[in-house]
Amino acid sequence: MTDADRHLAAVRRHYPDAHSTTESVERHLDLFHACFGLRTEDVLLADSICADDVNSIEYPKRAFEMPGPFKLGGLDGFPFAGLTGMAAFAAHVPDDGAVFVYHAPHIGIGKDGTVGTILRVGQHAPSGCCGACRAALAKLQAGQIQPGVIDELDYQQHTLEQILWRQGARITGAAHPLMEATEVIGEAITERIDLLASRTSYRARYVILSGAVLINGDHDMGSFTAPRRLIAKDLRTGTVQDLLPRYAR
Repeated sequence: MTDADRHLAAVRRHYPDAHSTTESVERHLDLFHACFGLRTEDVLLADSICADDVNSIEYPKRAFEMPGPFKLGGLDGFPFAGLTGMAAFAAHVPDDGAVFVYHAPHIGIGKDGTVGTILRVGQHAPSGCCGACRAALAKLQAGQIQPGVIDELDYQQHTLEQILWRQGARITGAAHPLMEATEVIGEAITERIDLLASRTSYRARYVILSGAVLINGDHDMGSFTAPRRLIAKDLRTGTVQDLLPRYAR
């Protein structure tokens, strides 16, 4: 078994449908061409993923073949760029091309399968991933989140806390609260992305939204994707296609 196989096996203990983010990009691009005849240069990429530096370090190189990425996400991938960010992204799309938004919260899984920490470049001990989600979860479990309280000096973190607080019983009662908190944030991201997309005018022919959990590994593992949805809307016909079955093969 190669190191890559061992790394994937460690991730799949918790996310059985996960695969490398490089493979994820290749699957997306193959589908876009097969379904819509889109070339790589026709697809403008935006991501709504965490601002954590590990996501820049582990960003799949093939993704840079698409124009972009436009950055919509802040802490743990919530699309804090809002309507203005989505509108700016929409204005940059190639004529008759597609906008492609990959959105995901993230979570760390090390080589030994430990969830919530990774070994980062230059460090000798693991550190938290996603740190913002872990901190919000700790406050939730300690009963320290105040409903409706958001300080503008820590606006993004407090927004995540409110998202977790609204699903507190579900999270604290789960077998793995951090993984459940990640799913809760992922659902909130999906809801917000859909709202922003519904209120944005695109010059594109297609709007493609891909939701997932982004899984970071130790510094020599790379990153992985566990898909949650993949939908495409033809703006000329209004037709919406669920591409996830074809993506998942």
